[in-house]
Order: sequence, then C-alpha cells, then structure tokens
Amino acid sequence: MSRIGRKPVVIPAGVDVKIDGNTVTVKGPKGELTRTFHPDMLIKQEGAEIIVERPSEDKLHRSLHGLTRTLVHNMVEGVTNGFSKSLDVEGVGYRVQKKGNELVMNLGFSHTVVVPEPAGITFDVPNQNKIIVNGIDKQAVGQVAAQIREKRPPEPYKGKGIRYTGEHIIRKEGKAGKGKK
Repeated sequence: MSRIGRKPVVIPAGVDVKIDGNTVTVKGPKGELTRTFHPDMLIKQEGAEIIVERPSEDKLHRSLHGLTRTLVHNMVEGVTNGFSKSLDVEGVGYRVQKKGNELVMNLGFSHTVVVPEPAGITFDVPNQNKIIVNGIDKQAVGQVAAQIREKRPPEPYKGKGIRYTGEHIIRKEGKAGKGKK
C-alpha cells in the first residue's frame, strides 16, 4: 500500500472542495484550482478529508495512487498558503527590476531580457539580485522559475548566472597557465 496515497488530505477551514467524478475543484482564500485526474482513481470526500483509493494492485494503479493524493494535497495547500520559488542573480552588472507586471533583467547580454508575468503568477523583487516567483499552482511556479533560470544558467568557472536560492554549483578550476622558462 502506498504510504503517501493512503494518507487523507485534510481540508482546512475556508476551503471549498467539489468533486465531480475525477475532476476536483478547490476554492480557497488565494484562488481556485481545477484538475482532472486519471479515470481509474477513486476520489471521495468524507467530512473534512479527501480520500484517494485505487481499484486494484496493478503497477499503474499503485503508481497513480500516491501521485493523485499528492496533486490533490498541493491544490489544497496552494489555495490556502500558495507556493514560492526564490532565485539569486550573481555576476558583475547582473541586475533585476520589476516594471509594471514585467521582470526586466540585465544579464550581461547586449539587450535586456524581459519576462512578462503569466496568469496566476506574480514576481517579487526585494533587491536587484533576488527574484521571488509566487503563485497557487506548484507546477506553474516551478516551471516559470525554471524558465527564468534558463535565461542565464550559472556557469561553473565563476558561478555567474541565475540560480535557485540554496542551489550548490559545482565549480571548476580555470585553465592552468603555462610556466615560463
């Protein structure tokens, strides 16, 4: 039995859950999320809990069990607290600023890189070397953060670029100089 799949998802106060077959709609203080799950998974609400069950012990059903429960839990967590990813910008002259609902980045290119805010995602720029991506959909927050990091990934020699906060970059040694005779 899946250890994660058999745990019930607790619905906090102020969150409204509607289950229509395999489509789950979660509405909370931060917004509303809707997702359709695999038709074989059995999703039901009992009181203030959502329970996910599998119809059989097939390999597919076993793998979908924990996944479905985790996705439902992330929906409930997203509409109550939201999710955020933090990025650091390192490098001489590398700067970030927010203009309206766009992220404007100077990343050592001859031009500025502009990233507009997608629907449901907000950017925070507490200082010129930090970006915080916020939203209620965990997958969307991670995807937007990865797309921003992709604009200038950290390089291994000097460590310049955009990295996740706390990410460790394996550094390489530079080219060895030739000795003079």
